[in-house]
Amino acid sequence: MRGEKIFALIIITVLIIGGAFWAANPIQNNLKLGLDLKGGVMVRLQAQGAVTDRDIAQIIEIMRTRVDSLGVTEPVIQREGKDRVVLEIPGIEDPDSAINLIGKMALLEFKTMDGEVILTGKDLAEAQEAKDPQTGEVYVGLKFKPEGTKRFAEATARLVSMYPQVGEKRDEKRHIAIYLDEEIIQMPYVSEPIPSGEARISGGYETLEDARKIALLLRSGALPVPVEIIENRSVGPTLGTDSVEKSKLAALWGLAAIMIFMLLFYRVPGIIADLSLVLYSLLLLGILLAIKATLTLPGIAGFLLSVGMCVDANILVYERLKEELRNGKSLRAAIDAGFSRAFTTILDSNVTTLLAAAVLFFLGSGSIKGFAVTLSIGILCSMLTAITFIRYVLKALADSGLVKNTKLYGA
Repeated sequence: MRGEKIFALIIITVLIIGGAFWAANPIQNNLKLGLDLKGGVMVRLQAQGAVTDRDIAQIIEIMRTRVDSLGVTEPVIQREGKDRVVLEIPGIEDPDSAINLIGKMALLEFKTMDGEVILTGKDLAEAQEAKDPQTGEVYVGLKFKPEGTKRFAEATARLVSMYPQVGEKRDEKRHIAIYLDEEIIQMPYVSEPIPSGEARISGGYETLEDARKIALLLRSGALPVPVEIIENRSVGPTLGTDSVEKSKLAALWGLAAIMIFMLLFYRVPGIIADLSLVLYSLLLLGILLAIKATLTLPGIAGFLLSVGMCVDANILVYERLKEELRNGKSLRAAIDAGFSRAFTTILDSNVTTLLAAAVLFFLGSGSIKGFAVTLSIGILCSMLTAITFIRYVLKALADSGLVKNTKLYGA
């Protein structure tokens, strides 16, 4: 039993330290940095035709949804003049690839055969991919807003009335052409008036995933007016190379100071706390890589704040542990009592911070949203390492009998 615990401690230490050295370069090379740290791409959009303030505001929100649905890409999206929108997207070196990220402009139009525009994207309330359970046909279901529903009902009733069907012969003028970015994607025949405000785009979808892409494009990007990309170029970091290097050094020195403090003040548990900080950093950065987050200064602030909360959780546990040891309890009993007494405090502090981060995420935008995401992930990782990892390692150390002197536990 004792040998197994010693072996487990050695394996855990080797895995964490080795993992940190192995992951350092991949994390550094693959973690996307924001405009303030690395630069990116600037895209300028020009709205076409008569444009209102509401149209520009809708274009900005649509672009933000496409580029930054989670709030971790940290783009800068703002109005320029009366009819332009400027997007600055971090982490992209090739300006042409920004077009793929933004996607199509998704100008949706319903037109009669004589060219009359019945509905546009601004009349769309919902777009959802689906499959007909009877025929197996994949389609995109559309639902229109009240005003669009009214116009669609009037248009379909007018077509049925003006061009009556005689026998099996269908009048071509009873078709409605559905255009996406000025390309016809469907031309359904109006067999009867449609007062429900719902329609289907079917045909041309091989899989449900194909229909899902179109539905997502329409949901997040049914632009109220056509837009044209008039400029697309690379931009440099707003902070400059010197500021970035100083920020890196400050973060590294800060982390080093924390680790040294924990080691000197708590001794053996301090070593475990330092290992947990390394594990915590690997977990957090790994998750940020997985969700393709872009790291900016606000994100770094969220990361460092969650580091402080992780250390704070360790201190709460270790102070309780020292109290129990001073009261004469055995090492194993002191560990159990220390975690039991500190758990409620750790849980309360982390939950309240998570609630605040949730408010920032749902009510904020851009950098505020990214800060909230980074902070929330950091808090969850810190709870995992403080409650699970540290507890296991401390118990394994007590069972191994390697360190029995309570002075080495800070008591």
